[in-house]
Amino acid sequence: MSSTRKAFDLSLGYPQWQGSGRHENLPRGAQAAAAVIERYAPFVGVPLSNDDPGVEHGVRHWKAIFAQFRSAAEILARSGARRVLAAGGDCAVDVAIVGYLNSVHPGLRVIWVDAHLDANTPETTPSGNFHGMPVSAILGRAPAPIRALLGEPVDPARFHYLGARVGDDGDRALQRELNLTSLDPGTAVDGPVHIHFDLDVLDPRDFPHVAYPDGAFRLDDAVAWVSRVARAAEVVGFTVTEFAPVDDDGARAGSEAIARLCDAVTLA
Repeated sequence: MSSTRKAFDLSLGYPQWQGSGRHENLPRGAQAAAAVIERYAPFVGVPLSNDDPGVEHGVRHWKAIFAQFRSAAEILARSGARRVLAAGGDCAVDVAIVGYLNSVHPGLRVIWVDAHLDANTPETTPSGNFHGMPVSAILGRAPAPIRALLGEPVDPARFHYLGARVGDDGDRALQRELNLTSLDPGTAVDGPVHIHFDLDVLDPRDFPHVAYPDGAFRLDDAVAWVSRVARAAEVVGFTVTEFAPVDDDGARAGSEAIARLCDAVTLA
């Protein structure tokens, strides 16, 4: 049977770097990733805000992060999109995207493909870096100004990790409290489903273009897994984050891998 393309309604470039503790190469990666995803759907970019490194609500660079969150939420609401392809920036860009898709698709399932648990809260974070908090945010523990704009949190029973290997005490405390589970790659998945794909989940032998090379998921296996999920379930969201190439050669090589993942989620 020949493959057909499942169209996304919107590709969203969200170049936020302020959530990361190692942000130096994220702008290069966000630009390159945006150039990939704009091939798949009409493209809109979230504008960067003026930076302020100050801490508010337990989050470093709070003013820029919150302003960018509001911009993304407004873009998504205006779009009316039912299927969103997105590229960061740091992991926390997915807070706005998951919040939007959860309002459009009640009962949304979220698969967090990431080497890190990302489940600290503003109260437990040791760093104040928001890219360590997006899981807690989408599950109802976001800073109050963001929480007020998110709507209903994702049901913890419909949230699953894949590939997570690294976490601290705060991450694991929320994991235990909410009984957050890990997904076996062979498990069947039903939809609607959003896939968060942090590129640091990949084995650095295949994909070294990240700031936190802690993953073990081989690229070919990841592409095959994304394809299987896309064929079996309604994938309504796919976000790629944390692309941090050190130079233009890395940006080109990493973009080829991102295109493979995008093809896998759109061809079924």
